[in-house]
Amino acid sequence: MDLPDVPLFAMLREKMNWLHQRQDVLSENVANADTPNYVARDLKALDFEEELSGATKGTALVTTNARHFALTPMRMGKFEDHEAPDQESSPNGNSVALEAEMVKVSDTQSQFQAAANLYAKTMSMMRTAIGH
Repeated sequence: MDLPDVPLFAMLREKMNWLHQRQDVLSENVANADTPNYVARDLKALDFEEELSGATKGTALVTTNARHFALTPMRMGKFEDHEAPDQESSPNGNSVALEAEMVKVSDTQSQFQAAANLYAKTMSMMRTAIGH
Protein backbone atom coordinates (compact mmCIF):
# COMPACT_ATOMS: atom_id res chain seq x y z
CA MET A 1 0.00 0.00 0.00
CA ASP A 2 1.32 3.42 -0.89
CA LEU A 3 1.45 5.89 2.00
CA PRO A 4 -0.64 8.50 0.15
CA ASP A 5 -3.43 5.91 -0.15
CA VAL A 6 -3.76 5.45 3.62
CA PRO A 7 -7.31 6.54 4.58
CA LEU A 8 -6.08 9.26 6.95
CA PHE A 9 -4.01 10.85 4.18
CA ALA A 10 -6.87 10.52 1.70
CA MET A 11 -9.28 12.18 4.15
CA LEU A 12 -6.83 15.02 4.84
CA ARG A 13 -6.30 15.57 1.10
CA GLU A 14 -10.08 15.61 0.61
CA LYS A 15 -10.51 18.16 3.42
CA MET A 16 -7.72 20.33 2.01
CA ASN A 17 -9.26 20.11 -1.48
CA TRP A 18 -12.64 21.17 -0.04
CA LEU A 19 -11.03 24.07 1.83
CA HIS A 20 -9.20 25.17 -1.33
CA GLN A 21 -12.42 25.19 -3.33
CA ARG A 22 -14.24 26.99 -0.50
CA GLN A 23 -11.57 29.69 -0.53
CA ASP A 24 -12.23 30.15 -4.27
CA VAL A 25 -15.99 30.55 -3.67
CA LEU A 26 -15.43 32.99 -0.79
CA SER A 27 -13.01 35.06 -2.88
CA GLU A 28 -15.70 35.33 -5.57
CA ASN A 29 -18.10 36.62 -2.91
CA VAL A 30 -15.61 39.27 -1.79
CA ALA A 31 -14.85 40.25 -5.39
CA ASN A 32 -18.57 40.70 -6.08
CA ALA A 33 -19.37 42.61 -2.88
CA ASP A 34 -20.57 45.61 -4.91
CA THR A 35 -22.19 43.71 -7.80
CA PRO A 36 -25.93 44.36 -7.97
CA ASN A 37 -28.14 41.29 -7.35
CA TYR A 38 -25.17 39.08 -6.47
CA VAL A 39 -26.04 36.39 -3.91
CA ALA A 40 -23.25 35.12 -1.65
CA ARG A 41 -22.33 31.45 -2.11
CA ASP A 42 -20.61 28.83 0.02
CA LEU A 43 -19.76 25.13 -0.23
CA LYS A 44 -21.85 22.56 1.58
CA ALA A 45 -19.95 21.36 4.62
CA LEU A 46 -18.24 17.98 4.49
CA ASP A 47 -20.01 15.30 6.50
CA PHE A 48 -17.29 13.51 8.47
CA GLU A 49 -19.37 10.35 8.96
CA GLU A 50 -20.08 10.14 5.22
CA GLU A 51 -16.43 10.73 4.34
CA LEU A 52 -15.29 8.09 6.85
CA SER A 53 -17.70 5.51 5.49
CA GLY A 54 -16.55 6.37 1.95
CA ALA A 55 -12.92 5.88 2.97
CA THR A 56 -13.55 2.42 4.40
CA LYS A 57 -15.97 1.25 1.70
CA GLY A 58 -14.45 -1.45 -0.45
CA THR A 59 -11.84 -2.43 2.13
CA ALA A 60 -10.63 -5.92 1.28
CA LEU A 61 -7.74 -8.17 2.17
CA VAL A 62 -5.06 -8.69 -0.44
CA THR A 63 -4.30 -12.37 -0.97
CA THR A 64 -0.51 -11.96 -0.99
CA ASN A 65 -0.37 -11.54 2.78
CA ALA A 66 -3.12 -11.76 5.38
CA ARG A 67 -1.79 -8.63 7.10
CA HIS A 68 -2.03 -6.44 3.97
CA PHE A 69 -5.17 -4.63 2.95
CA ALA A 70 -6.18 -2.38 0.10
CA LEU A 71 -8.37 0.68 0.44
CA THR A 72 -10.15 2.55 -2.28
CA PRO A 73 -9.14 6.22 -2.60
CA MET A 74 -11.70 8.88 -1.78
CA ARG A 75 -13.36 10.94 -4.46
CA MET A 76 -11.51 14.05 -5.52
CA GLY A 77 -14.20 15.94 -7.33
CA LYS A 78 -16.05 19.18 -7.42
CA PHE A 79 -17.95 19.98 -4.27
CA GLU A 80 -21.51 21.21 -4.25
CA ASP A 81 -22.03 24.90 -3.61
CA HIS A 82 -25.19 26.72 -2.64
CA GLU A 83 -26.46 30.21 -2.06
CA ALA A 84 -25.56 31.39 1.42
CA PRO A 85 -26.52 35.02 1.88
CA ASP A 86 -24.85 36.54 4.95
CA GLN A 87 -27.54 39.12 5.45
CA GLU A 88 -30.60 40.54 3.86
CA SER A 89 -29.93 42.03 0.48
CA SER A 90 -28.81 45.62 0.23
CA PRO A 91 -30.90 48.06 -1.84
CA ASN A 92 -29.02 46.96 -4.97
CA GLY A 93 -29.87 43.28 -4.28
CA ASN A 94 -26.38 42.24 -3.14
CA SER A 95 -26.29 39.87 -0.15
CA VAL A 96 -22.53 39.85 0.59
CA ALA A 97 -21.42 41.06 4.03
CA LEU A 98 -17.67 41.67 3.79
CA GLU A 99 -17.12 41.21 7.53
CA ALA A 100 -18.80 37.79 7.54
CA GLU A 101 -16.94 36.73 4.40
CA MET A 102 -13.60 37.72 5.90
CA VAL A 103 -14.37 35.67 9.03
CA LYS A 104 -15.12 32.67 6.78
CA VAL A 105 -11.89 33.26 4.81
CA SER A 106 -9.86 33.41 8.02
CA ASP A 107 -11.51 30.25 9.38
CA THR A 108 -10.91 28.42 6.10
CA GLN A 109 -7.26 29.47 6.11
CA SER A 110 -6.71 28.24 9.69
CA GLN A 111 -8.47 24.92 8.97
CA PHE A 112 -6.30 24.41 5.89
CA GLN A 113 -3.15 25.15 7.88
CA ALA A 114 -4.21 22.69 10.60
CA ALA A 115 -4.92 19.95 8.02
CA ALA A 116 -1.60 20.59 6.27
CA ASN A 117 0.26 20.42 9.60
CA LEU A 118 -1.50 17.18 10.54
CA TYR A 119 -0.66 15.71 7.13
CA ALA A 120 3.01 16.65 7.52
CA LYS A 121 3.22 15.32 11.10
CA THR A 122 1.55 12.05 10.15
CA MET A 123 3.87 11.64 7.16
CA SER A 124 6.85 12.30 9.42
CA MET A 125 5.64 9.67 11.91
CA MET A 126 5.18 7.14 9.10
CA ARG A 127 8.71 7.82 7.82
CA THR A 128 10.08 7.38 11.33
CA ALA A 129 8.15 4.12 11.74
CA ILE A 130 9.58 2.66 8.54
CA GLY A 131 13.09 3.83 9.39
CA HIS A 132 13.74 6.69 6.96
